[in-house]
Amino acid sequence: MPDSLNEIKEKEVLRKELYALLGRLPDRDRPINVQVISREEIDGVIIEKLLLDINGLERVPAYFSKPKNATGKLPIVLFNHSHFGQYEVGKNEFVHGRMEMQTPPYAIALAKEGYAGFCLDSWGFGERSGRTEIDLFKEMLWKGQTLFGMMVYDNLRALDYLVSRNDVDDTRIATMGMSMGSTMAWWLAALDERIGVTVDLNCLTDFHTLMEKEDLQLHGIYYYVPDLLTHFTTSTINALISPRPHFALAGEFDPLTPLEGLKIIDGNLKEVYTRDGAPEAWKLTIYPVAHVETAEMREDILRFLREWL
Repeated sequence: MPDSLNEIKEKEVLRKELYALLGRLPDRDRPINVQVISREEIDGVIIEKLLLDINGLERVPAYFSKPKNATGKLPIVLFNHSHFGQYEVGKNEFVHGRMEMQTPPYAIALAKEGYAGFCLDSWGFGERSGRTEIDLFKEMLWKGQTLFGMMVYDNLRALDYLVSRNDVDDTRIATMGMSMGSTMAWWLAALDERIGVTVDLNCLTDFHTLMEKEDLQLHGIYYYVPDLLTHFTTSTINALISPRPHFALAGEFDPLTPLEGLKIIDGNLKEVYTRDGAPEAWKLTIYPVAHVETAEMREDILRFLREWL
């Protein structure tokens, strides 16, 4: 059966506990101001460049995309860019692509499917790459903050902005990303039920398995949230997404997501989704690749969005 009232209340308690682990975050109720910097057309897609005042600390550059001839409210995909140690890329991955991913870039691919899209520069990336990741992490730690928490906060506030737009259908929201963007996608969906569909590509990592294999160095320092494992596992975070549709894609030869850990997560989430009456809404597919997106993966992602978004 779907979530009972008690299960719903329990999940809300867990979401508050998970959010609290992210450190001293800015007020969620502060006003949001958005400036449209430019608007251009690329391959039949309208790309707006935005500057968002969402955290009270620094303005956040972002892209919003939609089909040129679209009318009315559109389903939207909150896209989260990856890391790859390429700090200068950031949100440009969404509009211009990157060699580890398929073409066309997701801003174009999603618009061709009839979706709006959005991607912002995370702390330390793109137009926000003036300071190093390690310096940001250290300073935030001193202030009782976490780098990942501040990244999550910006995306949650971006979601607050997106649902206020008159061209966005706030009942049809997905989030997705690759690598660091994958981790961001499942954290956001776990924390915010407004996200109806989740796609994570190449970074559903079982924390305990990663420790056992002594591979913590494979993930950037942003990834590490103090005291997280006292309270949560990767499975229990992702269980907060159930029964909403969730598609995880992983590479068989990707050291960032050990196969032993993927089996643990898959087994746990199959149980959760079955308990919640939606066994068909959880899907994990493992491909014979490393840390890349293949043409097959791209088509499977678009098919999943067509089915559920």
